[in-house]
Amino acid sequence: MSSTLASTARSAEVQQQLADIKSRVHQITTGQDREPTLVAVSKYKPAVDIQACYEVGHRHFGENYVQELVEKAEQLPKDIHWHFIGTLQSNKARLITCTDSKPPHGPNSFVPKTRDRTQQNWTDDRESLLNVLIQVNTSGEDSKSGVSPQDAELVNLARFVVDSCPRLYLRGLMTIGSLSESLSGDENRDFDLLKKTRDELQATLKEQGVNRWGKDGELILSMGMSSDFEAALRAGSDIVRVGTGIFGERIKKIP
Repeated sequence: MSSTLASTARSAEVQQQLADIKSRVHQITTGQDREPTLVAVSKYKPAVDIQACYEVGHRHFGENYVQELVEKAEQLPKDIHWHFIGTLQSNKARLITCTDSKPPHGPNSFVPKTRDRTQQNWTDDRESLLNVLIQVNTSGEDSKSGVSPQDAELVNLARFVVDSCPRLYLRGLMTIGSLSESLSGDENRDFDLLKKTRDELQATLKEQGVNRWGKDGELILSMGMSSDFEAALRAGSDIVRVGTGIFGERIKKIP
């Protein structure tokens, strides 16, 4: 098979898989008064795969590595909405905000190790406002990052971002559900816990008279990936992050 035919076949494959995922999203959300965002997570995938999705109207893509995001943004159309997924350090944020593409919307999950580091990296005046989601470790697994749910640590971090980080805008919360919950066949309790945590955090911020967070008094939820996005949508997710389901298995780069 020639390279042109192979490229055409690959583009068609990616576009069909994207259409299948969108159809499944539509089936879950039909009749609901909301339109969740599907982020196609393109980590380790070539720019041509993203272009294939772009050509059929998709605009939201996610990356886990800043340098990879910047390189792809330079090659691809400027109206793509880039989502950075991971802990974003201040020096890396400068790379993102210097691109000509649209600035990342979220989930820019911001998971500082300490309040001191947050203050050091994010309280100065930056050129662009970054929307951020705080990652919550709803499963309690040591392998996952994030603050504890329904805990004073979460409220304190949210307040610090809102009150002391003028170039960060708190848009919501995100989580990665445990694999065992996702494969259990039942609804994922991690997703229900994040929703409950969000509701309690919103209530606390409102009670404290805190402004400059969310949209119309609501924090968004980002939860659900290829294996469990349907359960996440049923639980009320506003953003689902699907990579393998659209692009196929990832082949890790060799250093």
